Amino acid sequence: SPQYMDWFPPDLTLDGWAGPALFVTGWLFAGAAVIGQPHIMVRFMAMDNPDNMWRVRGYYYGWFSVFYAITICVGLAARLLLPEGASFDAELALPTLAGQLLPPVLTGLVLAGLFAATISTADSVILSCTAAITRDFRYRPLQSYAATKGATLFVTALALAIALGRNENVFTLVLIAWATLASAFGPLMIVYSLNQKPREGLALAMVAVGVATVLAWRALGWDQTIVYEVMPGMLSGLLVFALGKALGFASTTHS
Repeated sequence: SPQYMDWFPPDLTLDGWAGPALFVTGWLFAGAAVIGQPHIMVRFMAMDNPDNMWRVRGYYYGWFSVFYAITICVGLAARLLLPEGASFDAELALPTLAGQLLPPVLTGLVLAGLFAATISTADSVILSCTAAITRDFRYRPLQSYAATKGATLFVTALALAIALGRNENVFTLVLIAWATLASAFGPLMIVYSLNQKPREGLALAMVAVGVATVLAWRALGWDQTIVYEVMPGMLSGLLVFALGKALGFASTTHS
């Protein structure tokens, strides 16, 4: 297909430079949305010395530059080497290529890496949700071992039900989850980093409006035609804070 090497989707709603500009800006917000992912942020929170941030940035961007270059190469190779064409599930490109081009031992190693990467993210998010349920939703945190394991089982079952109940590919589900978490917690992280402290009601309003914006944006289909929903979701949360501060619902300093 002549569209395989296009920089921008062919079905953008806005013509001229506006469509590509919004497309790029939306995915820039997707990169910034990492601040809303608890399983990633805990690694920054565990840093022993803030002076090591430059080293962290070097590791992070160095690894991801290599990683994304390799994924692009794998995607292009799949387009050229796999005969199925348009009917092929793009999410199976790497294991399919491994099965066709590598010996069985290396194919198993590739599959093990895929499962390890998936499970390492899944268990981190599940444990973060469990901690939120057992420690943050109550005035006194639950200390019961059974309650903690029950919360973990509940979160796991809920995630499994969502994955099995939605007729979507994995990438689409990840995009929805990424945007929802970022729009819920990203604006709060930005506000706190700027030495601001919203009141509890305003903070909850920021979370609710951000999540509602993401869900409404995707329900209207604007994520496919205008911009990725994480951008309006995060901006709406920041707008709620700005309005709340103007009305006196936020303190000026973070203690």
